[in-house]
Amino acid sequence: MGAASTSVEVRRGAYHDSVTLMQVSRAVSSVDGVQAAMVAMATQLNLDLLDGMGFPAPEGAGTNDMVVAIRADDDAAVQRGMSELDAALARSSAGTSGSAGLGAAPPPRTTGSAARRTGATLSLVSVPGQHAFSEAMDALESGLSVMLFSDNVPVEQEIRLKDEGSRRGLLVMGPDCGTAALAGVGLGFANTVRPGPVGIVAASGTGAQQLMCLLDAAGVGVSHCLGVGGRDLSAAVGGRSTRQALALLDEDPATELVIVVSKPPAKDVADEITAYAEGLTTPVQLAFLGAGQPDLTSAARRAVEAVGGRWPHLESWTPAELPTAGHGALRGLFAGGTLCDEAMVIAAAALGPIRSNIPLQPDWALPDDLRADGHAMIDFGDDRLTQGRAHPMIDQRSRLERIATEARDPNAAVLLLDVVLGYGANADPAAELAPALADAARTARHDGRHLALVVSLCGTDGDQQGLTRQAEALAAAGAVVHRSNAEAARVAAALTEVRG
Repeated sequence: MGAASTSVEVRRGAYHDSVTLMQVSRAVSSVDGVQAAMVAMATQLNLDLLDGMGFPAPEGAGTNDMVVAIRADDDAAVQRGMSELDAALARSSAGTSGSAGLGAAPPPRTTGSAARRTGATLSLVSVPGQHAFSEAMDALESGLSVMLFSDNVPVEQEIRLKDEGSRRGLLVMGPDCGTAALAGVGLGFANTVRPGPVGIVAASGTGAQQLMCLLDAAGVGVSHCLGVGGRDLSAAVGGRSTRQALALLDEDPATELVIVVSKPPAKDVADEITAYAEGLTTPVQLAFLGAGQPDLTSAARRAVEAVGGRWPHLESWTPAELPTAGHGALRGLFAGGTLCDEAMVIAAAALGPIRSNIPLQPDWALPDDLRADGHAMIDFGDDRLTQGRAHPMIDQRSRLERIATEARDPNAAVLLLDVVLGYGANADPAAELAPALADAARTARHDGRHLALVVSLCGTDGDQQGLTRQAEALAAAGAVVHRSNAEAARVAAALTEVRG
């Protein structure tokens, strides 16, 4: 094969939001013959990422310009990638451009004008972090609550937005709010769940998804899930949106019980939220994850029983050949940060220190190359690993590559990973993961080792990917599959204890 063909093109003034461009990048990267692709606004961060991928610097590109970089087997593959780029951009704009004819009103150019024209009550902001504050403030000033999907928003701006929202009686969800569900409408990464009496306030996206899916499995529905952003319960932000969300759910006649889910909050903030919740009319259950605290499955069960439901036997799927004992370390490869946190808390109690890029303790941090000889778990959805690429719940390539790496590592004995279904997630994750897992097990066997595979499957029967179909495909590849992330972590730790 000859040298690869490379194309770097600057499209002046062609703005698209970051979520759209991540999806477009993935579509271009999947074209036959395309080796690497990046479609992004020409921010300094994205230009640095472009350089790191080995592309030449685009000349004269500014932050309002879009950069298209493609490396492919040959010129024909580059052109196929360009054709897919234009098609993907056209698909993304089809739902917003409309089919207006002569005399039709032009599309609104500001959030405020859109609010006046439509009567909307919520604005979803997904722009680069440096531009998010002005867009979110425009929405608040127009009388809209805000779901702020954008990340990399300075904490000082977050506080100002939340104070302004509180002053106006509006809710600011985020920044970095990836999951919400309002009266049955999922926003961001969300699952198809039945309506019901439980409201959720979440400083955790995948934590909220796991709760909603477990409640749905028990036949108990959700009224609303209000994300508040991962920093809301920090000492700096002080639970501003959590209090606002609790107050809104307390006023909602459809909500009979509220669960607050978060990674470990600042102690003073946790105490303040506990006291605030005790003063509400609606019962509130706190699910603050961490050592010595109930896991998400326990929190879901407690909520089900509190509203008069019965906790079910949660399904699991086993491969034809059960995992065989061996020797080595537990390796966790996660798309969901909270699911990774929960698994580490459970596994560390049984196995000791778990190295990670989101460590439970500072001295358990992985090095920059994310390599470890012993037990380790990686959150591939961490902001540092998603710069310039789609979230691993959408684009699974980073995990697929690491699965192959772990298969060749003589120290790896158990592989644990999560698969999250629902809106926004990969349309068929098992189609890529199942072959990769089966190949990993074969590689280990070829080297005279056994590699046990355990999967946490977060989804519902209503999700478009097909919960049962995904589970059966993963089990056929040799994985033990559990609907409870906590149970999957316990099984993985138990297998590692046997092997260690």
